[in-house]
Amino acid sequence: MSREQPIEHQVLNPATEEVIATVAASTVADVDAAVVRAARAQREWAAAAPADRARLLRRFAAVVDEHAEELARLEVREAGHTLGNARWEAGNVSDLLDFAAGGVERLSGRQIPVAGGLDVTVLEPLGVIGVIAPWNFPMPIAAWGTAPALAAGNAVVLKPAETTPLTALRLAELALEAGLPEGLFQVLPGAGDVAGNALVEHPGVAKIVFTGSTRVGKQIMARCADRVKRVTLELGGKSPNIVFADADIEAAVTATPMSFLDNSGQDCCARTRILVQRTVYDRFVELLAPAIEAVVVGDPLDGKTQMGPLISKSQLERVRSYVPEGVTAIRGSAPEGPGFWFPPTVLVGVDPGSAVATEEVFGPVAVVIPFDDEADAIRLANATEYGLAGSIWTRDLGRALRVSQAVRAGNLSVNSHSSVRYSTPFGGYKQSGLGRELGPDALTAFTETKNIFISTEA
Repeated sequence: MSREQPIEHQVLNPATEEVIATVAASTVADVDAAVVRAARAQREWAAAAPADRARLLRRFAAVVDEHAEELARLEVREAGHTLGNARWEAGNVSDLLDFAAGGVERLSGRQIPVAGGLDVTVLEPLGVIGVIAPWNFPMPIAAWGTAPALAAGNAVVLKPAETTPLTALRLAELALEAGLPEGLFQVLPGAGDVAGNALVEHPGVAKIVFTGSTRVGKQIMARCADRVKRVTLELGGKSPNIVFADADIEAAVTATPMSFLDNSGQDCCARTRILVQRTVYDRFVELLAPAIEAVVVGDPLDGKTQMGPLISKSQLERVRSYVPEGVTAIRGSAPEGPGFWFPPTVLVGVDPGSAVATEEVFGPVAVVIPFDDEADAIRLANATEYGLAGSIWTRDLGRALRVSQAVRAGNLSVNSHSSVRYSTPFGGYKQSGLGRELGPDALTAFTETKNIFISTEA
């Protein structure tokens, strides 16, 4: 069958392997028609008064908030997230829309002193933005690109991951309910090599925002380069959790499990390389074992559950491939039977240069590695092609600042594992990506700067 012909995709519940929906996959023709509709809607949207655009985005935020529980439960069913996490995600979409709306009327240019006249800059929308969202955080990451793009006066065509299209489709319905113009925000489910490629290659799409693997991100970047098309790429990670001997060891241990087990480890910010100063290494590992074993893995709808299933069978097989038989490990428990379950796992005594210690596993697997001193910690932290996030545990403020400046990563936390806030910038170094999302400057990433000189000479 030609990939141009409409096909259907089954959406599975990762906790039960039951089919919960069947969704039609978009074709290249569907993408082309959507971009045409988006371009028409964008011209009208950009011409609207900024106050009117802000008002509609705030209304969109309010409608999402009204349906937050529905969206959260839909996220649980299609992505296997715990209900608590899914509720946070729905709230994050609402909050981000509201935050972006506040920037609409503050998207201002500059007046630059020049001789012989007045020089001003204005920020104009790019046009149609293509957002390609991942399956690990379907709702919030879709909003990271969509909300600021709309606020800056653009239209958005969103392609969700094949395994998790349901919340995106529902958000598009809620956008219309909130009063956003037809065609301004469209969702096109489909295969990456069909709908995704068509969006990347379409001449009417001004920018691509992609979150996913580094491998696919490189391919998208190459295709966009051929068309001089803008890109924002949020890619892989292999983030360090650096614990110095002077840290509050008990607090560091308590925070460690969910630093890499949140969302079943399917998080590019997961602190999967636990680097511990050698003088406290044995004590740390001794305390970590019961903390890992105590993590509750099970039904995502159960309020006591801390970790749910992996997204798919293929992801489960990938994670298994990184944990060979006979390796020394701290292991938690996981349900047996239907569902894509893998237990919390910390590997001990692994080679710092091995695949599991340097490659992104994207599952509930971490390694714990000793280091000698500050320089050794920095060396190990930077010994990866990625640079997205990281944590530093120490009571020494000077050390915290020195190490934060030395670690090549875009998002660092001291005595914390926090990485993402809608009000602060997010993005990576090296092969973790290109550009920044979120924060006070998010809207400008979806604009073109136009310079205007007005002569005052007679």
